Amino acid sequence: MSLQEFDSLIDRMKLAFEYADNLGQYAAAAKVLYQMNEQLPDDLQLSLDDLENPESAKSFVMRYQSEIKLAISEYRQRLMNF
Repeated sequence: MSLQEFDSLIDRMKLAFEYADNLGQYAAAAKVLYQMNEQLPDDLQLSLDDLENPESAKSFVMRYQSEIKLAISEYRQRLMNF
């Protein structure tokens, strides 16, 4: 995947995440984080906990949001170097 393709995909996912997060729909936001994680290469993917109930979705989002952003930045750096 090229940097441009990755950026386009991740930008759409970020918008979906922010929309769900801002509306307090944390279960939907968590699903987007899972999808973002799946777009990363295996060595950068996070080992995400299972989201067992919607009540824990907010803490899940708060826990993994910054980690996924960091992994996305690392992958972008790789793509820029190719």
